[in-house]
Amino acid sequence: MSDVYVVGIDMIKFMKAGTGGSVQGLGAKAALMALDDAGLKIQQMEALYCGNLYQASAMVGQRILQEIGQTGIPVVNVANACATGATAFREAWMAVKAGAYDLVLAVGVEQMSAGLLGGGAGKGIPKEGLLGSATMPAVFAEAGMEHARKYGTTFEQFAKVSVKNHHHSTMNPKAMYQIETPLEMVMNAEMIAYPNTKLMCSVNVDGSAAAVLCSEKKAKELGLLKRAVRVRASVMTSDPWQERDLVMPDVNTCTRMAAKKAYETAGIGPEDLALVELHDCFATAEILHYENLFLCKEGEAGRMIDPDTSLEGPGA
Repeated sequence: MSDVYVVGIDMIKFMKAGTGGSVQGLGAKAALMALDDAGLKIQQMEALYCGNLYQASAMVGQRILQEIGQTGIPVVNVANACATGATAFREAWMAVKAGAYDLVLAVGVEQMSAGLLGGGAGKGIPKEGLLGSATMPAVFAEAGMEHARKYGTTFEQFAKVSVKNHHHSTMNPKAMYQIETPLEMVMNAEMIAYPNTKLMCSVNVDGSAAAVLCSEKKAKELGLLKRAVRVRASVMTSDPWQERDLVMPDVNTCTRMAAKKAYETAGIGPEDLALVELHDCFATAEILHYENLFLCKEGEAGRMIDPDTSLEGPGA
């Protein structure tokens, strides 16, 4: 099996939902930018993996190729909730690792004007019980409140996640909003689902990103190995059955399983990480995932966001 390298990446600037034009146009922009970053052309790509959720049955990948060049390559369209783009990337990685292709383009694109309501659950009593709402703000609010009940995590600690991340946005020219949000502003913003205020929820935006993945052999052949980034591990899991309270959705177990497998595959531990780029759909989710990624011991995530707190370090 081949090592797989990322040889080109890029993304468009996030924009207000519904203002970015067609979904295929958004994806095409990111795809061309990633190809330019790699110094390659669409004619050199052997497959395309496209992630899109809200138009999952509309052949978005094929429509992107209509914009940048229909070369006859196979196209795989992926829809997997919040992991849609990451799954498209992983499927491309798996295809190259297995030796099926040497050069593959992965694209993730979304128009969020469709909103955040979940769908497809069907009728009747849901397996996860009847507490709260099926909307994502409510699901992660419930998870945050459970963490607060067990470990004493405070509203202020959850809010500090947004203070930190909005500060990071000021250094990102492709962020939708590039503004500082002091703690008081975050805590006093409109309440969406306690403890998540409006400034603790991800924004509905249009955006797209793309990556060019390459086998080690091809990267050497193209002279790209020196600038390439090797993907040491990519792991995906789903929730296992477990004996627990089915009224409370479990948003932790599958992340912990994936993290453990990823560390094992990569041959490293959380203590070896210098940077973590963490999906923070809601501030409560980020706090939970500090522990799920074993960046700190269980129950310490709230204290981890406090800059003046000293912790013992990662714990498995």
